[in-house]
Amino acid sequence: MGRIFETRKHTMFARYAKMSKAFNRIRKDIEIAVKAAGSDPKSNSKLRMAIQNAKSVNMPKDKVEAAIKRASSKDTSGYEEIIYEGYGPHGVAMIIETATNNPNRTVASVRHLFRKYEGSLGNAGSITFMFEKKGLLKIEKSKVEDIDSFELELIDFGLDELSYDDEFIYIYTSFHDYGSMQKALEERNYEITATEVQYIPNNMKELNEEQQKEIEELIDALEEDDDVQSVYHNMQ
Repeated sequence: MGRIFETRKHTMFARYAKMSKAFNRIRKDIEIAVKAAGSDPKSNSKLRMAIQNAKSVNMPKDKVEAAIKRASSKDTSGYEEIIYEGYGPHGVAMIIETATNNPNRTVASVRHLFRKYEGSLGNAGSITFMFEKKGLLKIEKSKVEDIDSFELELIDFGLDELSYDDEFIYIYTSFHDYGSMQKALEERNYEITATEVQYIPNNMKELNEEQQKEIEELIDALEEDDDVQSVYHNMQ
């Protein structure tokens, strides 16, 4: 019985840790969006996106409202979005998105992790040219009657790629067309369950199993940092 409890406890705490990280990320997204364009989601597409993402991870409504209220306060210093670029072990290109109220702390932490895992932090612009910035919007598959017609309709709004599984449809656009696609879906009453801006690598790097494990360890360490929002790489 004790062993079963320990297993369940480990799973439970891991789930809570993941949930806490997701809430923290969205709270920062909300704060940055409000500071940039106000607290009304109708006129602030970035805030609207953050609220949608909050719903997708079941973040309580009162926590969302508290984050908006806090960000609206003039006494709140706010967070700054900073992107770091570098190479992990075996020449894997990496982009790290952060949101921080202390850039000195964040860059020191990111640099330490790159060194610890035998990577190297690069200069701005040294890696991003190897990736394409794209928007991803997710909607429930059950809401679309004819996927082929739906796909053709979205081409006019900048659709790059559409894929789906049993539950969701994934809509990719260029970053430039991201806002137009979001607006087009909303005007047609498709509820967007989650949105994200991603860096998609132009070329992938193949590694063996042991090398992949080393990269995954670095990714895990970076994602555990409270200031890190997302990690992108070109590992196959």
